[in-house]
Amino acid sequence: MQPKLVTPNLKYKNNNLFFEEVEIERLVENFGTPLYVYSKNQIVKNFNNYKQALADRNHLICYAVKANTNYSIIKIIKELGGGADVTSYGELWRVLKVGVEPKKIVFAGVGKNEEEIKFAIKNKILLINVESKDEVDLINKVAKRNVDVAIRVNPEINTYTITHISTGEEGVKFGIPIKDVIDFAKYIKERCKKINLIGLHFHIGSQICNIKPFVEATKKVVKIFNILKNLGFDIRYIDVGGGLGIKYKDEEPPTPQTLFSKLKKIIPKDVTIICEPGRYIVGNAGILVCKVLYHKKVRNKNFLIVDASMTDLIRPTFYGAYHNVIPVIISNHSKMITCDIVGPVCETSDFLAKNRTVVDVENGGLLVIETTGAYGFVMSSNYNSRLRPAEVMVDNDSFYLIRKREIFNDLIEKEIYEKN
Repeated sequence: MQPKLVTPNLKYKNNNLFFEEVEIERLVENFGTPLYVYSKNQIVKNFNNYKQALADRNHLICYAVKANTNYSIIKIIKELGGGADVTSYGELWRVLKVGVEPKKIVFAGVGKNEEEIKFAIKNKILLINVESKDEVDLINKVAKRNVDVAIRVNPEINTYTITHISTGEEGVKFGIPIKDVIDFAKYIKERCKKINLIGLHFHIGSQICNIKPFVEATKKVVKIFNILKNLGFDIRYIDVGGGLGIKYKDEEPPTPQTLFSKLKKIIPKDVTIICEPGRYIVGNAGILVCKVLYHKKVRNKNFLIVDASMTDLIRPTFYGAYHNVIPVIISNHSKMITCDIVGPVCETSDFLAKNRTVVDVENGGLLVIETTGAYGFVMSSNYNSRLRPAEVMVDNDSFYLIRKREIFNDLIEKEIYEKN
């Protein structure tokens, strides 16, 4: 029986799993496990879905690089005409290094420090999305020329997603509460002479599979836009953020076309629409391949112990997130097992799936953890002094390494120690 597949471009041929036209076993022979693998063609398709949804409007698609910061992935998106949504000095440095045009970069985050702000100003990025009076005071103080900003608005709505990744509800750290935005805009105009307020921004959360909160937030922000226009502010951009969900199990998220068919009716036509997709672009373009090390039974509970762990994919531990798990090889004699799929890390919370019924794979056999292209490798760590995996890109029937597997010397490279 063929297992259910969630990730596009994964398929079985003669009972062997392929990603695009590349055999997974071949990738493991070349690069080992654990191993992150990405589909170039799926990244391109996902980006173009946004492009097509906004083709009839002035727009800018700023890839949320926090979802996956790999240089090669950012480069693919840049070559498709995309910009970048960044949240740190490192992310900004990284996208500039790739060659993303500064005027296609927006910079968000509640805690931008002085050096980050100076670096953003120096590189003349499109917008700094500001989130507090202290922040605009600092920008105004350090700026040697006029700086363009957008106010990040917290629309204070129910976002119907995991609490950990909801950023648009009342009481969160992000943005300016919607009732305070007009006064904040006036403060910028009156007190911050080196700042040009030309945009409004909101980002309400992540993995949102319901159009309703996007529509509600957009309506609230457009009301603010109209008030500010009447007060003489030259607002040219409305940034609707990202957060569009993808399918991990049985979700039915809206497409970019469905989403923007609604939002374009609300947003004035003379405004440039900015969006910040991250998970949608790379989430279903990635998988994590791992090897089964051992079977273990504790009373009536089964465990499959694999060589990947929470250090490679922390979402199940952190959020209780679901990722589909499938075998690389299937046969007519395959048996099912209900088990926890766990890693070698010394934490009870080190698991990739709990109470999951999967095809039983022999020790040394391979499993694929699906839909790991977003918030997978980027949230990895060296806890337990584990080495972070390699990353590989597949493109039709070819493949190439886009990040080397760490080696043990990498663990101490930055440390100061006495040499013998």
